[in-house]
Amino acid sequence: MALLVHLKTVRDLRGKGDRIAKVTFRGLSFYTRVLENCEDEARFDEMFRWPIASRVDENEILELQVFNYSKIFTNRVIGTFRMVLQKVAEEGQLEVTDTLIDDNNTAIRTSVTVDIKYTTMDGTVGVWSDGEFLDVPGDPEGTFQFETDSLLSGHSHGSGSGVSPGRSIHGIPTFRKAGKGVFSAMKLHKTKSSRDDHKKDEPATLDMEDLDRKALRLGGFGGLDPDCISLASVTAVTTNVSNKRSKPDIKMEPSSGRHVDYQISITVVEARQLVGLNMDPVVCVEIGEDKKYTSMKESTNCPYYNEYFVFDFHVPPDVMFDKILKLSVIHSKNLLRSGTLVGTFKLDVGTVYSQPEHQFYHKWAMLSDPDDITAGCKGYIKCDIAVVGKGDNIKTPHKANETDEDDIEGNLLLPEGVPLERQWARFYVKIYRAEGLPKMNTSIMANVKKAFIGENRDLVDPYVQVVFAGQRGKTSVQKSSYEPIWNEQVVFTEMFPPLCKRIKVQIRDSDKVNDVAIGTHFIDLRKIANDGDKGFLPTMGPAWVNMYGSTRHYTLIDEHQDLNEGLGEGVSFRARLLISVAVEILDTTSTEIVSSTEVQVEPVSNISESATGKIEEFFLFGSFLEATMIDRKIGDKPISFEVTIGNYGNQIDGVSKPTAAKKKKKKEGGGGGESDEEESELIQQNSSEDEADDDGDLVSVSSTPPMKPVITDRNYFHLPYFEKKPCIYIKSWWQDQRRRLYNSNIMDKIADKMEEGLNDVQEVIKTEKAYPERRLRGVLEELSTGCNRFVTLANKDQNQAGRTKLDKERLKSCMREMESMGQQAKLIRSQVKRNTVRDKLKMVQNFLHRLRFLADEPQHSIPDVFVWMMSNNKRIAYARIPSKDILYSIVDEETGRDCGKVKAVFLRLPGKKGFGPAGWTVQAKMEIYLWLGLNKQRKDFLSGLPNGFEENKAPRTSPCLQSVPPVSLVYNMKQVFQLRAHMYQARSLFAADSSGLSDPFARVFFSTHSQVTEVLSETLCPTWDQLLVFEDVELFGEAGELRDDPPIIVVEVYDQDTVGKAEFIGRTFAKPITKMCDEHYGPPRFPPQLEYYQIYRGNSTAGDLLAAFELLQIPYDDEEIRRALIAVHDFAVPQIKIGQGGRAELPPIDGPTDSERGPILPVPMGIRPILSRYRIEVLFWGLRDLKRVNLALVDRPRVDIECAGRGVQSALIQNYKKNPNFSTLVKWFEVDLPENELLHPPLNVRVVDCRAFGRYTLVGSHAVTSLRRFIYSPPDKTHNNWTSAARLMNGYMVLTNGGSQSRPCSPYSRTPPRTLSRPAGDVTVNMDADPSVRKMDTVVKLDTTSDAVVKVDVNEEKEEKKKKKKKKKKGEVEEDDETDESMLDWWSKYFASIETLMEILRAQEAALAEAEEREDQEIAAEGADIKPDDLPVKGSKGKEKSRDKSRNKEKKKSHHAGEETEKHSSKPKVDELLVYNKELEAEYDNFEDWLHTFNLYRGKAGDDDEAALDDDRIVGRFKGSMCMYKLPLSEEITREVGFDPNMGMFQSIPHNDPINVLVRVFVVRATDLHPADVNGKADPYVVIKLGKSELKDKENYISKQLNPVFGKAFDMEATFPMESMLTVSVYDWDLVGTDDLIGETKIDLENRFYSKHRATCGIANSYSVHGYNVWRDPMKPSQILAKLCKEGKLDGPHYGPGGRVKVANRVFMGATEIEDENGLKKQTDEHLALTVLKHWEEIPRVGCKLIPEHVETRPLLNPDHPGIEQGRIEMWVDMFPMDMPAPGPAIDISPRKPKNWLKGQQEDKQDTDVHYHSLTGEGNFNWRFVYPFDYLMAEEKIVISKKESMFSWDETEYKIPARLTLQVWDADHFSADDFLGAIELDLNRFPRGAKTAKQCSINMVQNQAELPCISIFKQKRVKGWWPFVARDENDEMELTGKVEAELHLMSAEEAEKSPVGLGRNEPDPLEKPNRPNTSLSWMLNPVRVVCILVWRQYKLHCALLLGAVLGLLFLGLLFFSLPSALSYKIFNVAG
Repeated sequence: MALLVHLKTVRDLRGKGDRIAKVTFRGLSFYTRVLENCEDEARFDEMFRWPIASRVDENEILELQVFNYSKIFTNRVIGTFRMVLQKVAEEGQLEVTDTLIDDNNTAIRTSVTVDIKYTTMDGTVGVWSDGEFLDVPGDPEGTFQFETDSLLSGHSHGSGSGVSPGRSIHGIPTFRKAGKGVFSAMKLHKTKSSRDDHKKDEPATLDMEDLDRKALRLGGFGGLDPDCISLASVTAVTTNVSNKRSKPDIKMEPSSGRHVDYQISITVVEARQLVGLNMDPVVCVEIGEDKKYTSMKESTNCPYYNEYFVFDFHVPPDVMFDKILKLSVIHSKNLLRSGTLVGTFKLDVGTVYSQPEHQFYHKWAMLSDPDDITAGCKGYIKCDIAVVGKGDNIKTPHKANETDEDDIEGNLLLPEGVPLERQWARFYVKIYRAEGLPKMNTSIMANVKKAFIGENRDLVDPYVQVVFAGQRGKTSVQKSSYEPIWNEQVVFTEMFPPLCKRIKVQIRDSDKVNDVAIGTHFIDLRKIANDGDKGFLPTMGPAWVNMYGSTRHYTLIDEHQDLNEGLGEGVSFRARLLISVAVEILDTTSTEIVSSTEVQVEPVSNISESATGKIEEFFLFGSFLEATMIDRKIGDKPISFEVTIGNYGNQIDGVSKPTAAKKKKKKEGGGGGESDEEESELIQQNSSEDEADDDGDLVSVSSTPPMKPVITDRNYFHLPYFEKKPCIYIKSWWQDQRRRLYNSNIMDKIADKMEEGLNDVQEVIKTEKAYPERRLRGVLEELSTGCNRFVTLANKDQNQAGRTKLDKERLKSCMREMESMGQQAKLIRSQVKRNTVRDKLKMVQNFLHRLRFLADEPQHSIPDVFVWMMSNNKRIAYARIPSKDILYSIVDEETGRDCGKVKAVFLRLPGKKGFGPAGWTVQAKMEIYLWLGLNKQRKDFLSGLPNGFEENKAPRTSPCLQSVPPVSLVYNMKQVFQLRAHMYQARSLFAADSSGLSDPFARVFFSTHSQVTEVLSETLCPTWDQLLVFEDVELFGEAGELRDDPPIIVVEVYDQDTVGKAEFIGRTFAKPITKMCDEHYGPPRFPPQLEYYQIYRGNSTAGDLLAAFELLQIPYDDEEIRRALIAVHDFAVPQIKIGQGGRAELPPIDGPTDSERGPILPVPMGIRPILSRYRIEVLFWGLRDLKRVNLALVDRPRVDIECAGRGVQSALIQNYKKNPNFSTLVKWFEVDLPENELLHPPLNVRVVDCRAFGRYTLVGSHAVTSLRRFIYSPPDKTHNNWTSAARLMNGYMVLTNGGSQSRPCSPYSRTPPRTLSRPAGDVTVNMDADPSVRKMDTVVKLDTTSDAVVKVDVNEEKEEKKKKKKKKKKGEVEEDDETDESMLDWWSKYFASIETLMEILRAQEAALAEAEEREDQEIAAEGADIKPDDLPVKGSKGKEKSRDKSRNKEKKKSHHAGEETEKHSSKPKVDELLVYNKELEAEYDNFEDWLHTFNLYRGKAGDDDEAALDDDRIVGRFKGSMCMYKLPLSEEITREVGFDPNMGMFQSIPHNDPINVLVRVFVVRATDLHPADVNGKADPYVVIKLGKSELKDKENYISKQLNPVFGKAFDMEATFPMESMLTVSVYDWDLVGTDDLIGETKIDLENRFYSKHRATCGIANSYSVHGYNVWRDPMKPSQILAKLCKEGKLDGPHYGPGGRVKVANRVFMGATEIEDENGLKKQTDEHLALTVLKHWEEIPRVGCKLIPEHVETRPLLNPDHPGIEQGRIEMWVDMFPMDMPAPGPAIDISPRKPKNWLKGQQEDKQDTDVHYHSLTGEGNFNWRFVYPFDYLMAEEKIVISKKESMFSWDETEYKIPARLTLQVWDADHFSADDFLGAIELDLNRFPRGAKTAKQCSINMVQNQAELPCISIFKQKRVKGWWPFVARDENDEMELTGKVEAELHLMSAEEAEKSPVGLGRNEPDPLEKPNRPNTSLSWMLNPVRVVCILVWRQYKLHCALLLGAVLGLLFLGLLFFSLPSALSYKIFNVAG
């Protein structure tokens, strides 16, 4: 079905101008060409066609808009025509003339004439009626009136094959007048769908070439719709361009399968709520096969470990991420017994790696019992897990004190979106059967058996193994079967959702010796499930999965066995397996449930043949148009190509036929012989039977005829196909599941278009062109249209056979996702503004990832197609093409991206051979055309080939109805071209020589031609400036198609070696811009612009190439055309007049200009860039760390600077050892550089050593690829003094009027926001003498027009404190407000700072979450019309729940934070420093504010797979800088006061004479060190090296510690520049052998010393002359300020009355008094000066942030593990010049000694005596426990030092929380004691004891968080009742008793003064407890004891029993005495 619109004319237009029209139907728009200089009538006369999948509805609308076209501005709408298609739908054709309407819906005079046709067609093939769309002229002669124009037109598209096949009007070929070419008649037998034909009739108007390219580049995005212009591709890829070639993939090397370094670090912090009584728990950490254990903790259910484990792996990523990480808790494990398992937690490593920062930090893992799934939670482990790959940077949150109580439920170890309550589920993997298995045994033994027994057996014994979540299950083995049938299911029981992403299904061959994998398939659970609110559980199939691996040929040792294991890309089809997956959530409360998680294997019933879909016959056609770049190593034996799909077409090792004599299934047919004669006979018979259906005996042709290769050049061959192109075709039978692939294709195409658009946007941003937002809007527009299109297309074929549950659910969820994505795209489009482009770009990139994820179909159908190059009957190289990419559909969007297109395919070596250098060389480059579709749709299979061929068919014997595919195509039509390759330059090439440079030349390949540029020696940035001309390039096909889609050019860059073969550097692809002979050589398309092409070496980039390529058609002369026409058709051709043919019409080529370069042609003038004169000034500072060259030391080095052929040399350093600095600092040179900054050539820095006898040796080199950062922009003089807009050489833009800084502000800088007043006035900053602890100060905003004061006010806080004190809870104890200053030390400051850092990080997280939420709300608000149902992208309740939870968490956090600030506000005020959780260099741009460091490289660059990193190639460093500016420079700068002409732009820099410096290194502590000993610990100590001096602190090593606190200061004297690299290393002490390096960090002190940020000594937060915060710098703040003002030539500082100081028109305010040690106050200016220093970045012109007092955290690296952190070290460095006053002694940062609460060592365990025979449950003890311990106040930890074992050399220090555990036991004489209950009190925060036993309840334990808590360290003495608890059978807490206790804390001194005894002993004895005397009278009074025991338990029972006994007694007596009483009464009466 199709809708055609023929737009004829638009009349009555106003004015004169360029016109363009746009026609839109169903969201898809086409543009016409631009008609230039139209007056009142625009004759468009263009045809547009929409292939449509569903019928046109009567209410649908066609829209037509006419615009005035503008190249610069947006097009202006003239009018719009809209039409309802009711009439068209009914009648099929309609011609309309109607007026347009304007924006206000009023009719205007302009009218449009349009002809509309609507045709429905047969859905399978699509034959059009005769002549329906032929534009046959009225007069019969009209057919032959050719115009010269159309004869040689570049726009001739296809033949006039609208005529139905085999017929033509009057037997004469018919041509269209409108631009049809004569050559298109040269196809005789070609049938072609006119659908394709007419697509080509529409001119490709949106060609980039039709737009003014220059205007486009300069940012004038004019054009049709500026949003939709594509910059990325050289040819415009638009909707109606005939795009017959698809883009090749430039990255050649397979990335999967390569081994990579990984490090997994796990910290087990503690466990809580472990289920069990009196446990001795151990945690086992298991990854794959590796296990590690923590130490055992005795008698506790909440053990504290804080143990760190590291696992190192060197495996491929796929293997790593599938490894299972298992945490288990084991109870009472020892040497003799393995212990009992309490519970486990499992997740795969991939889940951790996919987390933000690749880690879980301080999360609680929930344990469950694998043997009893009904048991519930078994406890929690708190841990940190991080997975680090090479180069990953993990931001470890700062290891601060864990004071806040953890909310376990809120911090479970689960990825985002996983519900907190996970349930148990059964995973059923059903295995039905397999097909097409390869031989897995030699046929020799089989033949022997056959000879003796007569038994013929299949040579494979398959079974299936399924692996999931660390468990594996196997099916039974099917002996000797190529088509085994299992019908079994493997059942796993696992928590749902599982934290393991993939199920591995593997077919294996059972063997007596060793089972081998045949093929592997991974099922990704994320792709077969959806966790949204409308989601579905994992489900799949029944569906066939295809398995790929090594080639099918059996060898004893398979070199590609890894491929069969699922590592790397399979190179051949191995088998296909029919499986299904289902999941059932278990109800763990039901009784019938099997509680174990053991894997079960059960039989299942068979499924019908049709369950997987109807079997259809598919047809695969391929044509090899070109085979070039064949590697010469293959040899010159004949080469052929084989194409296979599944086992079809595989002739060498293909079909393994089952020997059972059963009827061969139709789908198993296919060609190919077998070595066994009998089998091959069977196949031949069957294949002829099967295929004789309707095609006669059509036998597949799957390989090309062998052909001898021809030499192209010294590296490559090519096959001489020329005009005869070989073809292959294969028939195969598969289940018809095309719908799956169609949906994938639609999404893939949307994603491809989107990716291209996003690349454009990035390119526009990168090149700083105008209007990136327009292009992004265009991308979003296309996305929303594409999404809507998907929804309409995917919604059909709902009831196709073989649709599985997954198909239905996936379709629903994809449609929901696409719909919501389309709506969001529309929304975001409206929000895209100039300033939000980057943010929105990130959001759109998320859409792209989502699309790619959705497009990946988990259920396979048709296997992939393999193209193999064969030589000598061996497989050499292959290419794998996904079948969906070449699948045909009648709906254009559903067709595969490469179907019916010519695709450039690069063949590569299979498996591991393809890694490394072998994988980079191209084995062969194919231009191949492939088409795959149903056999009944075969009519279209040739439609995409370049036109102008004849079919050459195989000779046939029997007559046949259907057409036979051709065996080869013969092209009669060829075009001759000249290719001009303008090779200008390359940059940043790979260093291929040992000198660290290369001798590069480029080799350009086009078709079968190749040429090379000249070799430029010793450079990584060659400027070839060379034009390569390829004469007489013959291309086959129609001219117009070659114009739109020329073949690609391959450029390879090599390094020339004097000996041996040139070495490969990299490769890139390009498409030339094509000029046909009837086109004008001029703007906008010609001459072409130079463009950058990325050069790839394997998967990594290896530089850029700057070049331009043009392909110019050489016209034929008239004789050739006449002859060609007469040869094809026997009729007279009228005389054709054509101008002079040949090369005369090509643009001229200038001859060689440079006589020295010989005949080399330079790049012509119009293409080479326009140059301007620049001056480059170079600052030569010095050279550092130069390594030896050829074993000799470097003594007299010199630096040579070169740029674009010009350069300058530094002065010679006379003696490098004595002084490595240069004597002359600044030199300059002038050079001509391109105007366009992006085209600037690199600047090369080379260091040479001047040796004796005039010899020079290259030491190392560096290429500065971008000079942009060194371009000088003069300051803007229009602004007034301090608002000057730019600053020389410094990267910081200074603040302009109230503007903001461009320097990214540190996330930790806690300076309050400021606004600045207008420059005329003075700006005043008021600071208190000592700023508050919290920097959340009140800030008064300024009005920028008034002189105002910035108040940073701290007084309010004091008032708030008072209020808060009143509000305190009753239970909480009043704390002392002020701590004694003498108690505070440096560590107080450090811990207070860390707390602030954590708070800031938390606040940042909260702000981020808030911003995200706000953005979500905005989107929701704007899209209010969207159904709330579809709104969220992730559209899932689970996720929303988790979001809500996280929000609640945030609330809680903020609530906590609030409480904390309350707490802290009452804490004493502690001065703080700044803790950076990264290096100082990262925060301050490497201190390269004016002095830059350039690494010098020598030696060959390493590749990915080699360990050689660039760091190993560094041979030294050059320190200096550059400044570059256009000449002439304005004189204002040079006229400034004090301008030194010798220094050029480098004014006021210090001199570089040697200087002596005192370096003071403070090492605080190290965290997360890599274990270095067998026991998983290390014994670290610090080593400091500076120059030749080294300080080792070996004797102070810290035993068995991975988080050591060093607290050391080291003083060293150094002379800069000779000793400027400081190395701080951490070594592991070993008793025997050498100590091992754990890691080291290097600091360049020189850059810090000279930096304007003043990194010599950090500026403290406040100034004090005594105490813990004493001022460290020998210069006081006032001296520092005076020095800075003098250096910066600033006015000031002027100190005034009232605490004011004025610096450069700015007034600062602050305190003026200071207190000395004796408490006396003095007047001082230091506070004022310090205020200015802290705000120095706001000072005009010279201001920059001065470094505050700080601690930096630096990663420790080890050369043996490059790129992976081995831990972190916290430290800082102070430097003091020796010519200044000496600094005071170093501040003391030695670790705090734990406060000694009595002298004591071990973790104490003390018992009371036994209260025997307690009858009432009461035990009276009156017993005293005395626990001596060492305590760290700041960290709230007890410090214990003890030997780990009897073999330990020395004691290990542990830090554990202060917890007191009280347990009550029942003492038994003979059996084990019974545990009754326990309570654990955290002495820092535990509930206050109840006053009476009655008030004491279990709530005190359960609701501990809500009750007021106290700390023994503040209370000192506490008495009360606490509950004992234990868990009952149902795992619930129950009260088992109450204890009355008194806790009394005394310091060691106090305890010495008043000693006490243990128990009830002296001194200060306790009286004996009051115990009842029953306790000893068991033998004397048993009755009483029994009474007490019975009465206590059975009070009520006893009373009832007594009552009953008395009642019975009464009744008995009654009955006994009643007769006598009666008789007595009677007779007595009688008597």
